[in-house]
Amino acid sequence: MTDQLNIPFTKESTADDVIAGVDLTGKRAIVTGASSGLGAETARALACAGADVTLAVRNLDAGRQVAADITAKTGNASVHARKLDLDDRACIDAFVAAWEGPLHILVDNAGIMALPELTRTLQGWEQQFATNHLGHFALTTGLHDVLAAAGGARVVVVSSATHQASGIVFDDIHYDNRPYDPWQAYGQSKTANILFALEAAKRWAGDKIAVNAIEPGAIYDTGLLRHVEITPEFQQIVDATAWKTVEQGAATQTLLAASPLLEGITGGYFADSNVIERSETNPQGLAPHAADPEAAGRLWDLSEQLLNQQ
Repeated sequence: MTDQLNIPFTKESTADDVIAGVDLTGKRAIVTGASSGLGAETARALACAGADVTLAVRNLDAGRQVAADITAKTGNASVHARKLDLDDRACIDAFVAAWEGPLHILVDNAGIMALPELTRTLQGWEQQFATNHLGHFALTTGLHDVLAAAGGARVVVVSSATHQASGIVFDDIHYDNRPYDPWQAYGQSKTANILFALEAAKRWAGDKIAVNAIEPGAIYDTGLLRHVEITPEFQQIVDATAWKTVEQGAATQTLLAASPLLEGITGGYFADSNVIERSETNPQGLAPHAADPEAAGRLWDLSEQLLNQQ
């Protein structure tokens, strides 16, 4: 698949590299979690290519400041911030209801990582699974019709190599009966991201909606590590990690969102601006539990059931 696509980019490529020469004039994009980090950089790159970009953010003041900064940097005045709290179904529904007209690009970028203690939503759901997966599931499925109306829309779901830490434990997703582990819970939510992309790609193929999952790489300056206790052991991991810059980290999701090289490609998993195949041995590969079509369908049905219970 990689050879067929002939993608000329690498892990060192930046968002500007992968979007160079791309014209997104007339295209409309939403990037979640765009008040900082990868989301802000992805939004900037899309705006630089001429897209009308909506920053879907929890902190509206911060989002408005980032939108103003992007406009100042790119000269694109069509950059906006709108309130979106992925933990609040009413807020998600209001965001969806207020959207008018076709949507060409949706980047499900927002997320939380490795909460040190078991935290639950008001519904009793484990927080990482609820925010990283269920919130984006509700948003993306809610926007299905406007994505379909675009005629060739793209959805990019940001996952992580940490998905290898856990498949979906359907018998106890929310840690009601098993010990909580921060990284296992994060891994489960990131597997859910990939399975969602896999199933949406299948279900929405007839609507010409391309859905792909990506792994951005290890980026220190994104805020994701704010919940992680930096122990001496973890510091050793930090020191040994080949970190990417934010500009490099945003490259893969920008590529999937906008590059003509990916036209018509759906249901894939990408990292370092290239396709990553299923692997049982490669620590950076796609884990078999995240490529299971049966689990993908089961997760979709379960997600609908949970959201319908609200």
